[in-house]
This record gives sequence, C-alpha cells and structure tokens, in this order.
Amino acid sequence: MHLAFLRDYHEALVIELARSAPTIERGTVAEATGLTPQAVSKVLARLLGEGVIEAAGVRRPALGKPAAVYRLVPGSRWAVGAHVSRRALRLVLVDLAGAVHASAVTALPGDFTPAQLLRELTAGVAELSAGHPLTGVGIGMIGPLDQARGTVRDAHRLRHWHDVPLASLAEEALGLPVVVDKDVTAGVTAEAWRRGASFRDAALIMVESGLGAGLWLGGAVHRGTHTNAGEFGHTVVQLGGPLCVCGRRGCLEAVHDRATDPAAAAAVLGTGVVNLLQTLDLGHVVLAGADLLRHGEIYRAAVAEAVRTQVPRADWLTVEVSLTGLGTDAIAAGAAMQVLNARYGLPAPSVR
Repeated sequence: MHLAFLRDYHEALVIELARSAPTIERGTVAEATGLTPQAVSKVLARLLGEGVIEAAGVRRPALGKPAAVYRLVPGSRWAVGAHVSRRALRLVLVDLAGAVHASAVTALPGDFTPAQLLRELTAGVAELSAGHPLTGVGIGMIGPLDQARGTVRDAHRLRHWHDVPLASLAEEALGLPVVVDKDVTAGVTAEAWRRGASFRDAALIMVESGLGAGLWLGGAVHRGTHTNAGEFGHTVVQLGGPLCVCGRRGCLEAVHDRATDPAAAAAVLGTGVVNLLQTLDLGHVVLAGADLLRHGEIYRAAVAEAVRTQVPRADWLTVEVSLTGLGTDAIAAGAAMQVLNARYGLPAPSVR
C-alpha cells in the first residue's frame, strides 16, 4: 500500500478521535486505533506542526509517567458548504469540528443557468470566507448527478442542467478544490458527523421543492453504482397516479405534492418511509428540508406513526425518527464536512 495513503489514513484516525473527545493522548490514541505508540507520536508531531492539534497540558496519573494531552484546533481549517435548491443558494462557513459559524442565503432566478449559479456562488464564498483560509468548497446539488465526475446529469425541474461539469466549473471560478454531491447525501453526512458511531444504518429524508433520501449504510455514505442513489421521491406508490417531473406516473414526490394539506402530505411521506425501511432495515430516519421543517412536528409525528403501525413487528424492528438538529443548514453543512473529509477524513484506498 502506498506510504502517502498510510500517512493520510493514520492522520485521519487521530483527527477523528480528536473531533469526538475533548482531549487525546498518545496511549489512548494507540489503544483506540491499533497504531503503535511510535506511529502515534509521529502523527501527533505532524498534526502539531500543521496546527491541526495543540498541546493541552499534562495528565498526571496516580501511577506511571505523566502523559502529554492534546486537543483539536477547530479554527485551524475551514470550508464553505453550499446548498443549491431550485429557489435559493444557501452557504455556510464550517470549522474542522463541523460547527457552523456563519450562513447566508441568496435567492436564485427561476430556472437558473450554470453561469448564474457560479456568479452567486463566487460572490457568496468570497464574502462569507473573508479572513478564513479555505480547504475547499462543497456543493450539495439537486440530482440526478454523477458524483464521481462532479457532473450534474439532469437536475429535475431545471432545463439548463444537462451534463454540466459543475465541480470543474466551480473549481475554475473559485480557485479552490470543490466537492459536488447530491443534496441529500451531503445532508446525511452532516447527521453522521454529529451523531457518531451509533449512526450506522440511516436515511435523511429531505422535502424541499422535491423529495429525496440520503443513505448511510454500514457506517458509510451509500451512493450506488452510478453515484446516483437517493432518488427516493421517484419511486412509484400509486400506479397510474399523477405525472411526475421525472416522466413516470404515481411517484412518491408527485403524490406528496398533490396532497391537500401538511397532514395528508406527511401521511404520504410516512408510507414512502415504511417502504424504504422494509427494503433497507434502517435504525434512524432523519427528516429535513425547508418545506418539511415548516411543519416539522406534523411530519415527524406522521412518519413515527406510520413506522409504529405499518412496519410488521415494530416492537422489534425499532426505528428512531427525528428532525435534523441543523435546521435549514443541514445540506450546506454536510457539503462543507465532505470537503474537510476529503483532506482530513479517512481516504479511499485507491492508490497502491
């Protein structure tokens, strides 16, 4: 395995621990990661030199030698996350610990073009990040899209977004590394950062001028073979139902959008969520999106009731249903976290 991969991997293990604990020390890091004390010492020295961690005193045990203690420096690294909806561009500034420090929202023209989005994105990133050197910019975008190539294939309800290489266009405009992913996938990443190791099999369901699901399976994001997983709103729940923007009839999104009031819409969503649970056996369902959060408790209660009454043996197949704790910043925050993960998270073992 390539030495650069091992170095990045070891650093990521230590940073992950430092994110989740107030302080770390060499012995506890070695125990938690399986690295040798010598390897841990080298990693800690590198991260100290880069300013990612700092000394936080000494722990003096009743027995044995004193141990140097370290802590993460959240403000050592920054990223901007962008959430592109069909109506607006939301930007957030996030530190290395995943905390949101500032946010801004800009209205987008109806049926906006790539050039219009890039103009607003460039201006917004410059204003929001002033004085904060950025690791990069993450973009949570409407799908379908090819995440591996950073290309928006055919964003539903946006005519000008056929095979648009958004990642490369944004990198050229911003002069920074850019990660593009589905909005819902960015959102579930944010929830995973906040919730920790117990968040292993989960979905983030977003309702915001569309309907989708970000999937977190086996403790990692799930994008699928073509990196286009999550088109949850375009699964059929009513044969011969209303025409959907995707061209099919009776899609969950189309039936949901035809509902006469929030309670009826929430009941439709509840049925869709139960279908997803029956397919994937999830332990967590997180509800998000500006349209949903306007009636958040109605949706949460309806989905929880659907789980309780429609899932066979719900006493055994338990599911936690909750609203996102990040509010309308969830997608943008997750996009920023993906950028930080690209440099300071566990790397993919593709270089050998």
